[in-house]
Amino acid sequence: MRELVRTNDMVLVSAIGALLDAAHIHHLVFDQNMSVLEGSLGVLPRRVLVADADVPAARRLLQEAGLGHELRPDVKASAGLAITEDAVLGGRLVLRQPKRGHRVGHDAILLAAATDARLGQRAVDLGAGVGAAGLALARRVEGVSVVLAEIDEALCELAGENVRLNHLADRVRVLHLDVTVSGAFEAAGIVAGSIDRVLMNPPFHDPQRQQVSPDPLRRRAHAMPQAASEALALWTATAQRLLAPGGVLTLIWRADGLPEALAALAGFGDIAIIPVRPHPDAAPIRVLVRAVKDAAPAQTMCQALTLNTAEGKPSAEIEAVLRHAAPLRFAAPPPASGAAL
Repeated sequence: MRELVRTNDMVLVSAIGALLDAAHIHHLVFDQNMSVLEGSLGVLPRRVLVADADVPAARRLLQEAGLGHELRPDVKASAGLAITEDAVLGGRLVLRQPKRGHRVGHDAILLAAATDARLGQRAVDLGAGVGAAGLALARRVEGVSVVLAEIDEALCELAGENVRLNHLADRVRVLHLDVTVSGAFEAAGIVAGSIDRVLMNPPFHDPQRQQVSPDPLRRRAHAMPQAASEALALWTATAQRLLAPGGVLTLIWRADGLPEALAALAGFGDIAIIPVRPHPDAAPIRVLVRAVKDAAPAQTMCQALTLNTAEGKPSAEIEAVLRHAAPLRFAAPPPASGAAL
């Protein structure tokens, strides 16, 4: 058997037991009779265990019930993964992530910085991985609640660890699901049309046209099994279904794929685009796109974001975002700049 939850909260133990019983998942609670020895103080934690075969269903059940932050790391799901612990946002956020494969980079932090969430709003990070973008958003904006949705079970577990590690369990939860499956979020208790902000960094390499990494973790993070444009349309359809009228989708995509990104945004308006270029004289390599559900058709090319100066040093703007958790604004370019792709 494998440990599912460890807690001193007997009310939580009872609630988890009721959920498992209702789903016909057999479980055991270890140390539940220790109160005689500890003087009924609840000092010793209770452990909820389920059979190995029931672990995926039990973990999914608790995640869907909003208790994913209570789950213990599943060492078997992440077996063989070497893990590193890295600080981002100038040490404001600590992330555990696989040592090889896809690693958290600028894209996730830029995406979070470009997501204009506010106190009391609800956000969903689609394809969250270890939770970098959603957690960076939660760290930057006090009072916003975030759902991290990820298909890879091992990455879900790391995301859950990162939620706890950064003390954000009161505002962030993890869901193990396929964001392209219709009804997956509704089954997890997230009502269609109830979300204020969706952010996403979808895999954007097309395996039919581009060489993809032989590493399975990196390949899943960067490439979709179908054509990238088809898969992106599924992701944006999920975002549109989740968002309330006037809700905002923010995504990051390849700069050379901007036409396919715009084509996938049917049902959105007031679209704004920030080109991201590596240095002042280079062509953009990424675009940050903001789109508003049910807004009037409009498209604005905003001032470009430059990652490095001509001397090869990080620009002041990127330093503010990456080290000081500054937001990114979709600002019109200066009249003489003519920032264009």
